[in-house]
Amino acid sequence: MLTLEPLRPDHAAAVLAFELANRAWFARTVPDRGDAYFTAAGFAERHDALLAEQAEGTGRFHLVLGPDGALVGRINLVDLVDGSAELGYRVAESAAGQGLAKAAVALVCRLAADAYGLHALTAATTLDNPASRAVLTGSGFTVTGQCRLGGHPGLRYRRALDAS
Repeated sequence: MLTLEPLRPDHAAAVLAFELANRAWFARTVPDRGDAYFTAAGFAERHDALLAEQAEGTGRFHLVLGPDGALVGRINLVDLVDGSAELGYRVAESAAGQGLAKAAVALVCRLAADAYGLHALTAATTLDNPASRAVLTGSGFTVTGQCRLGGHPGLRYRRALDAS
């Protein structure tokens, strides 16, 4: 069973290892985080900033854990304002194509509505990422317009949420 775990301080080493192991895979479809992100100091600073956002309630960051408890992805809600947030996610190359992103999006949508009181989520992906576009449309998101992400053409999406 797939589970989501809120980001904690003790996750730093596992998250950095996940990001390093999948850096080239992610860079195929999303802007690279840059070399400074992957240094011990740069990563620690960014991890602390995410935890601060989470404590303030402006962001919700989660690890996606596979059935064996291994870190297989990340899924985040950022810019929580007026009952909505921006959704972002990434799945390890080794876990791609197994339906994990769609399952994680379903879990975070329910969490967003029920635990965080959100009524809508937005997302964006590049045109050259058909897997992410399929996850979003298969998860009830509809296209709302075009955008550019890291210099690449993309689409913006939105989904209304209902509390259970």
